[in-house]
Amino acid sequence: MSTSADIGPGGLAGSVRTRLFVALQYLLPQHFLSRVVRAITRVRTPLVREPLIRAFDDRFHPDMSDAELSDPLSYASFNAFFTRGLVPGARPIDPDPGSLVSPVDGSVSQIGRLDGSWLVQAKGRAYTLESLLAADLSWAQHFRAGAFATFYLAPFNYHRIHMPLSGRLRAAWYVPGRLFSVDAATTASVPALFARNERVVCVFAQETLAFALVLVGALFVGSIETVWHGEVTPRSLRHGTELPLDESRAPLELGKGAELGRFNMGSTVILLLPPGRSEWLRPLTPGSGVRVGQALARLT
Repeated sequence: MSTSADIGPGGLAGSVRTRLFVALQYLLPQHFLSRVVRAITRVRTPLVREPLIRAFDDRFHPDMSDAELSDPLSYASFNAFFTRGLVPGARPIDPDPGSLVSPVDGSVSQIGRLDGSWLVQAKGRAYTLESLLAADLSWAQHFRAGAFATFYLAPFNYHRIHMPLSGRLRAAWYVPGRLFSVDAATTASVPALFARNERVVCVFAQETLAFALVLVGALFVGSIETVWHGEVTPRSLRHGTELPLDESRAPLELGKGAELGRFNMGSTVILLLPPGRSEWLRPLTPGSGVRVGQALARLT
């Protein structure tokens, strides 16, 4: 049954624009454009840095009240502004040892349980756990029929990623891929988008509980970093790579709420949990806003 939004001029125009935007992404030199953006966002010259920051601030109005530096123009580069830290205590971590907390500021894109190996990407679209993990399928068996949550980080969000639970890094790897946008329109249109985009997978263990965070790149996401590996992307050679378990940069064991990485532009994080070990707290639904440290699930 059609509605006025479906047949009205605005609805038709919006639908056409969305299809054109998605189609264009298949043709764009995604990695080249992202490298260009990465370079520009690190320029420290005021003539470049300040107009970029002002334009972003005018369009997205990020909340700077809890940032380490509240004046956007006080940052040395656009990237330093975009990946800004927060003042101590700005994100209280739920103290309950039986709780799992949000690893990011953002919104829930999808949340629920895997249907065997299948995760929901958007209404009418799903993809497999094996295609998401790609490089190391031995871990897939831990998460089949388990729980998952997909978090979208909008441009105005805080862009550092934190531990949802205490845990020790057990494995990490880079998966090459495309760099489609991860906005709602593209996510609803591109099949298996999260399993097609470039990504970094980190698997942790807390006693008998394994959990994973998948950091998904996107168009104009110039790089993904972890505290252990530094900048993982961009890479000159894009092939699947196991990342070292090296404590020289940061301890492999991190507490709940500790920073583990960041996006140098916004993107998506997917949290994976094994079956029978957690219950999502209500009312977490697609579109729910979340903040680092907020209790999202109870461990069982």
